[in-house]
Amino acid sequence: MNITVADVEQVARLARLELGPDEKGLFAGQMDAILGYVNKLKELDTDGILPTSHAVPMENAFREDRACPAIGVEKALANAPDRVNSFYRVPKVIE
Repeated sequence: MNITVADVEQVARLARLELGPDEKGLFAGQMDAILGYVNKLKELDTDGILPTSHAVPMENAFREDRACPAIGVEKALANAPDRVNSFYRVPKVIE
């Protein structure tokens, strides 16, 4: 691959980044090296290798789902800075 400064400028524009002239040249070389490495990876024979979502086996670490009693309105609103009856009172944000 041959990444040009124009390519870097296009990516920077899409990412809304402002780059100096030195950075554009530096990033063009770095992006070219990265894409060259990715192209090198295309040479690997991956036939018979199953796709994975994680590099290591994963187990579900969550607790078992079970019904529990609710904590109740008083406990839920105990630390509320302002409340009205059984509701939180919040500042008006829409005019």
